[in-house]
Amino acid sequence: MTVADTTTVAAAAKVPEHFTMTEDEIIAKFPTRLRGFDLYRKMGSPKNIVAPMVDQSELAWRMLSRNYGADLCYTPMFNAKIFLNEQKYRDEQWQTNETDRPVIVQFCANDPDILLKAASLVAGQADAVDLNLGCPQHIARRGHYGSFLMDEWDLVSKLIRKLHENLEIPVTAKIRVFPEVEKTVEYAKMVEAAGAQIITVHGRLREQKGHKTGLADWTKIKAVKDAVKVPVFANGNILYQEDIQRCIDATNVEGVMTAETNLYNPALFSGKILPSWQLAEEYLEICNDVPTKPAYIRAHLFKLFRYSLPIHTDLRQKLVEVKEMDGFWQFVKDMKVRLIADAEGSDFDPEVVVVDEFGYRKYPHWICQPALRFEHDKEHSKSKRLLNEVQADTPADATDCATGGCDAVDNEAKRQKTVVESV
Repeated sequence: MTVADTTTVAAAAKVPEHFTMTEDEIIAKFPTRLRGFDLYRKMGSPKNIVAPMVDQSELAWRMLSRNYGADLCYTPMFNAKIFLNEQKYRDEQWQTNETDRPVIVQFCANDPDILLKAASLVAGQADAVDLNLGCPQHIARRGHYGSFLMDEWDLVSKLIRKLHENLEIPVTAKIRVFPEVEKTVEYAKMVEAAGAQIITVHGRLREQKGHKTGLADWTKIKAVKDAVKVPVFANGNILYQEDIQRCIDATNVEGVMTAETNLYNPALFSGKILPSWQLAEEYLEICNDVPTKPAYIRAHLFKLFRYSLPIHTDLRQKLVEVKEMDGFWQFVKDMKVRLIADAEGSDFDPEVVVVDEFGYRKYPHWICQPALRFEHDKEHSKSKRLLNEVQADTPADATDCATGGCDAVDNEAKRQKTVVESV
């Protein structure tokens, strides 16, 4: 660690001036507010967790995910300032109902007072409020939030502490890791000391995004779990249902969060191998009852049919142009007819697991399955074993083809597959 890093770590060990109350005083102020493992148990000791995903983990999608084994869902990340000041944004973004529990509402923020006011608006409808400290995107850099607060430990502590001392429901936090495991651990301990009752650790660096996403480091997640006293959720490297238990075994965390794989296969937690049209129909049925923005629906359908759209290209353009529910239903019906015909000519047996030369499961295009990122340079290829091997090196130059749309899946048999999970 550098001198600057050592200074930061040492400063975090002191009791900051913004800690205006002791823990005993906070408990006296909120005697019924749950803490740490009491909160975790009250939420049903969740193991399978849907990540906060901007414009993607909306109510309808959370409901679908719960139908297939999700124990806990996070809302999309909300901008605290906009959420507080704009009623339209709040009405569009924040939806919930009696089936939507347990649920944690996530905010990004850089002003403690604004964060508290925004969080207070959902306090009666959520189990906790989460602070996003992991978003690595350029918009987060411009907005001064997410992972771009990782170097401002005092501000991070102030944000969490403001909620811990003043909000009637618990505060949690989702963080990324530093290159150094020691700094990662001290950062997590600072977040815990400020008042976070659950910590989710995304085992990737801030720089690991886009074409440099790479692998999550489970060793750093385990180091955090070993160092803190609150429940820890792991995020990263989940492709198949068994990866969840593998992650728990490797890190000792209480739960495992997944983002991208849930979007391509919302039945992930159930272990069921299902056709994409079935999940699409179930999602639209929910959307019939839960008003959902067309942009969200379209994005979900593109992901559910990711591997079929490059084959049925005429339907892809129809999906681009659809703007109303009737059009989405017609698209799914048309796609279903095509895919059933494709399936009837196949000898695929869902009970038989077949893998390719790199260890990834081979499913026909009409089956929901994880998104595979392709690496053209085989000198940097990684096997399935290394994917979930926590000490694996991170391929910093891996090509992120999955973000380029459905064209990325063409000719996949000819490409080396390196699989990664996005934010």
